[in-house]
Amino acid sequence: MIFKSFGKIFGIVFPITRLSSAAVFLMVFAAAPAMAEPFRIIGFGDSLMAGYQLAPGESFPEQLEKALAARGHEVTVTNAGVSGDTTSGGLSRLDWSVPDGTDLVILELGANDMLRGLSPSATEKNLEAMITRLKERGVNILLVGMYAAPNLGPDYQEAFNAIYPRLAEKHDLPLVPFFLEGVAGNAAMQLDDRMHPNAQGVALMVENVLPAVEPLVAKERTDM
Repeated sequence: MIFKSFGKIFGIVFPITRLSSAAVFLMVFAAAPAMAEPFRIIGFGDSLMAGYQLAPGESFPEQLEKALAARGHEVTVTNAGVSGDTTSGGLSRLDWSVPDGTDLVILELGANDMLRGLSPSATEKNLEAMITRLKERGVNILLVGMYAAPNLGPDYQEAFNAIYPRLAEKHDLPLVPFFLEGVAGNAAMQLDDRMHPNAQGVALMVENVLPAVEPLVAKERTDM
């Protein structure tokens, strides 16, 4: 009788006496709607994304995935951070680092360009090329910014700090102005090198980024 009920629910007509119970259940589940796939996020960046010297589970992508899951979002956040990477390096590996089917890229690059004193115009050019490629593929982007160190001088600071807001405005992208907000200069949030975040620092970074990420996840799910 239970198989007849399933048949009525899913609109399936079959002779119960000629089918095994296993076959019936296979037909039922095949007729049921497929479950939605998780929202796929790629964290694309440098050591700040990669989780330099952090234990498993402490990197930004891992902590972000846990935070979004705790808020009821079914997501996967893949770590595509490479320590020491520049915008030039990111551009060269973008296509194979961001697979088809990616819903959102958190684009976080430029800190190593700044630390090496590379030309801000070259950094901006590389970032814009990555943004253009991702948009052509239909991938949403959250742009994550960086501020230049004061010791590089006011001219360099002004030129570098303007990159991210300008690109965000030009390409209509959501922007996190400074990835290390509340972490930079705070020894309690940093590793001993006073450059990279510790696990507590990453947790603060996730807290800062969540207000920008969560609406993008929710909007995509609503549009589906």
